Amino acid sequence: MNRKIKIFFKIVVLITCLIGVSFLSYKVGVYIGEKNILKTPPPQIINQDLGAPEKLDFSIFWEAWREAERNFLEREKINPQEMIYGAISGMIDSLGDPYTNFFKPEEAKEFEEQLSGEYQGVGMIVGIKDEQLTIISPFEGSPAQKAGLKTGDKIIKIEDTYTKDISVEKAVELIKGSQGTTVKLLIQRKDWEQPKEIEVKREVIKIPTLEWKLIDIPEGYPIALIKIHQFNQILNSEFKKASFEILDSEADRIILDLRNNPGGYLEVAQDIAGWFLERGKVVVWEDEGEGKERKSYESKGPATFVSFPVVVLINQGSASGAEILAGALRDQRGIKLVGETSFGKGSVQKPIILSDNSYLKVTIAKWLTPNGVSIDEKGLEPDNIVEMTEEDYEEDRDLQLDKAIEVIRQMR
Repeated sequence: MNRKIKIFFKIVVLITCLIGVSFLSYKVGVYIGEKNILKTPPPQIINQDLGAPEKLDFSIFWEAWREAERNFLEREKINPQEMIYGAISGMIDSLGDPYTNFFKPEEAKEFEEQLSGEYQGVGMIVGIKDEQLTIISPFEGSPAQKAGLKTGDKIIKIEDTYTKDISVEKAVELIKGSQGTTVKLLIQRKDWEQPKEIEVKREVIKIPTLEWKLIDIPEGYPIALIKIHQFNQILNSEFKKASFEILDSEADRIILDLRNNPGGYLEVAQDIAGWFLERGKVVVWEDEGEGKERKSYESKGPATFVSFPVVVLINQGSASGAEILAGALRDQRGIKLVGETSFGKGSVQKPIILSDNSYLKVTIAKWLTPNGVSIDEKGLEPDNIVEMTEEDYEEDRDLQLDKAIEVIRQMR
């Protein structure tokens, strides 16, 4: 019996030692592996153009994570998944580009909503201008417009949230809401000494697309005034319908109104340019930077209005696709621009869906006009500068349209 007990204890000790050695080996392996993995990025994340970053040490990330877990007071608020998303957001924000953003899965759907037919909100497009959240354009007849918000207004605060360093998408999330509710915006306008708080009631917003009318000038030529509100999915069919109506009218010249047009789909802007440019003419260049060949987007026709005299109206609310179209018509046909310098949104974003349906929007290129001029941050300067005052808006005077009519009447 004693001999069996001794053998039994020897076996227990041996097993214990083996377990201890295995555990120690595991811990050592994890330590060494962690050190190697965290300090050296896997090959698939190394940018081949930049090479492996020097002295890259991911271990500081995990050190911060562990210290936060150990020391944070309200432990019930610790959510590892949210911590990961927060880390990714911080990484993307460090690039310093207001149009390069990360979205959690539940935010991705909301991001796509601006170009759909309807949503609930205040009816305006916002962007970043001079590092400040700015109204690009309120939609016609929207709650934003009715509340007196204007293109170029700076949004200092949304409810209790200051907008310094806020992303466009986060701002949209805060401004939008259920029909019937209100949102308070602290607004700074160029002519105001102090910011003012404006409360806007949210409604179901029907995003407008296109409208046109005939301007019959006494002792002059009938002019087709085409107002494009944005370059959304239905604009092509709307423009085609309008073009047939214009061709059936007496109009032989066109004023294209792109004021307060925030842009939309590049391909749609390209298609609209095709009505005014011969097939094969460059509409815009996509420039991915030094060492990369520029990509051209060209007119596909039908060039129906290529012989029509045209004038284009732009203002501070003309952005992105609106600037692409205006720049193409100016460079390729010498078409005059009337109004105010446009917004200056000339960068290209690539959407990337990640494995958990979270979403990256990354700036990959700049838009250049056919003559190679960058739109980004600078915008397009009109040939005829006409600025509108508060009094002009209040008295319903449109000096920019008046100037466009004057210019186009002189054309043959």
